[in-house]
Amino acid sequence: MSETKISTAKASSPTQHYRPETRLVHSGTLRSQFGETSEALFLTQGFIYDTAEQCEARFTGKDPGFLYSRFSNPTVSMFEQRMIELEGAEAARATATGMAAVTTAILAPLRMGDHVVAAKALFGSCRYVVEDLLPRYGIETTLVDGQDLDQWQKAMRPNTRSCFLESPTNPTLDVVDIGAVAKIAHAGGARLIVDNVFATPIWQSPLTLGADVVVYSATKHIDGQGRCLGGIILSSEEFIQEHIHNFLRQTGPAMSPFNAWVLLKGLETLSIRVKAQTETAAAVADALAKHPKISRLVFPGRADHPQAAIVKKQMRAGSTLVGFEVKGGKAAAFRTLNALKLSRISNNLGDSKSIVTHPATTTHQRLTPEVRAELGISDGFIRFSAGLEHKDDLIEDFAAALEKA
Repeated sequence: MSETKISTAKASSPTQHYRPETRLVHSGTLRSQFGETSEALFLTQGFIYDTAEQCEARFTGKDPGFLYSRFSNPTVSMFEQRMIELEGAEAARATATGMAAVTTAILAPLRMGDHVVAAKALFGSCRYVVEDLLPRYGIETTLVDGQDLDQWQKAMRPNTRSCFLESPTNPTLDVVDIGAVAKIAHAGGARLIVDNVFATPIWQSPLTLGADVVVYSATKHIDGQGRCLGGIILSSEEFIQEHIHNFLRQTGPAMSPFNAWVLLKGLETLSIRVKAQTETAAAVADALAKHPKISRLVFPGRADHPQAAIVKKQMRAGSTLVGFEVKGGKAAAFRTLNALKLSRISNNLGDSKSIVTHPATTTHQRLTPEVRAELGISDGFIRFSAGLEHKDDLIEDFAAALEKA
């Protein structure tokens, strides 16, 4: 067994039959000879071999073990294994950031002349990868309205190799029918890659719905406390071994062992945090929906969500995020943001502290005004990420801030 198998050997796991909350605490733990309770932090660059023959066997894959922390590391492997069991995947590879995960999952399997279909509603950096980066290397791309299955179907070509979407989308929280898009992709001989950050693995399981690859920015809910960066790609053993492992090994966007250890600690409380944050987001959404200075509100847990039927079909609950539009445009939105005392202005999300973002001037500022308007990102639109504060304090804070709008 080579070092590539250490983090992907799911069949022998003694914890995979437990419920998600239990797996989030126990899955993938490798204990040293000291029998530590907490996962060990193997903060090392390289590894020592007993003999030159053993070193040779490691590099040829005949001897199991670790080679170099750019390739694999015991702490990183524990994080990968825990995510494998949570997501129900066969294999995974951790990366330095969420965007490293997205870029690798999309780019690594492709060649010049291939074609990618992606939903228009994407995080700004994801859209850059699809719209700007891939064409530089002779990879054709087509952007479609993620809600329109006819557009997905018509965009497929004989050379289409991958389809990519977010659901719910960043920042407007539209929900795409993952199962329906997966069928279109597979009928055309393509794979479906899903960014599941906004739903989290607690509320949505894209692989079960038909997706082939799932990516996360572990920086968000998985860490959940604003400490470190990370990402992960989850898929079949074949996809990870054939396309991802060697690409990461040779190009180097490796996850730090320290960050992997922090993320393991984050996973232990992921379910508790996401459930509490979703309840808070729902309460804030209900309060804001009634406010006279709010012209539009989007929350996947509400019956008035534009894709409520799809939400009910593929998600176990809503989201920790709420999108809303303040009447009066950018000036009113900025006055609201500046008046908030609890929800702090940042471009992150999924934190234990509530965060507000103005997408038009931050995460999606590189898009033209026309493209932002097409996606529903108005100058008055604000994205709220619920933290762990008391919901009533947050609602009162928003009520006071909106008086300034």
